[in-house]
Amino acid sequence: MNTSFKGTGIAMVTPFSDNGDIDFNGLKKLTRHLIDGGVEYLVVMGTTGESATISPADKMEILKTVQTENAGKCPIVYGLGGNNTEAIAREMKSMDTTGIDAFLSVSPYYNKPTQEGIYQHYAHLSKASSLPIILYNVPGRTGSNIGADTTLRLARDFDNIIAIKEASGSMEQVMQIIHERPQGFLVISGDDNLTFPMIALGGDGVISVSGQAYPQIFSGMVRDALSGKIESARKAHYQLFRFTQLLFTEGNPGGIKTALKQLNVCDNHLRLPLWPISESTKNALLAEMKKIG
Repeated sequence: MNTSFKGTGIAMVTPFSDNGDIDFNGLKKLTRHLIDGGVEYLVVMGTTGESATISPADKMEILKTVQTENAGKCPIVYGLGGNNTEAIAREMKSMDTTGIDAFLSVSPYYNKPTQEGIYQHYAHLSKASSLPIILYNVPGRTGSNIGADTTLRLARDFDNIIAIKEASGSMEQVMQIIHERPQGFLVISGDDNLTFPMIALGGDGVISVSGQAYPQIFSGMVRDALSGKIESARKAHYQLFRFTQLLFTEGNPGGIKTALKQLNVCDNHLRLPLWPISESTKNALLAEMKKIG
């Protein structure tokens, strides 16, 4: 089993200045905040990083900045997915993968492929990639679900498809994958508030948004859950439960950026079409943060 991606990975935001430029100082501060908080790995240019609004050149600058600040302390996963299979495959083949430990690749969105289409998409990427691939199933964003049978087929057929980030919200689907997966294939939560129960069912950790604000509490919860310390894991789970609900009330990453600003990690500017959260949600979020301390 590839243990590099057990535990807590963080789907990093991309800090922006008020003029919309990338705030590289904020990015460095965020990287240090996560490493000091004890997370197991960093995920750069996922959905939370607003990758859809960032140019290819800026994506590489963001990656290099995180790599430099990280200085080899944590494995780094790079988000590289989309709905043009051949274009992603070309990018996987051509990009400099030095200092990247795996790709996180979201299932094709908008096109709404069949299960066979999803399978063939990832089969093509598997052959193109020199790095391990973590599948990412998030039907709420993509408009299609990677069925459990498709995930299991990919896990069995391709050695470099090593894990799935599961954000279907279906615990039955998660259980089928965990129960029938080949040895060494990781099942990673893509829903922060389902992480604790997923680990209890045999899951391997999380790629988290809310853990970005409280990396020490969240990564500690995950480690406790993985080592069978259920009472302490449950306590930390409920400590962050309401906070996590509020983070996603008006979408992501508006909530987490508001929290990070309150914690003086980075500012909360977003790029259109995303928009800051409302005053009422912000006030509720800050009140919950006050309880956490």
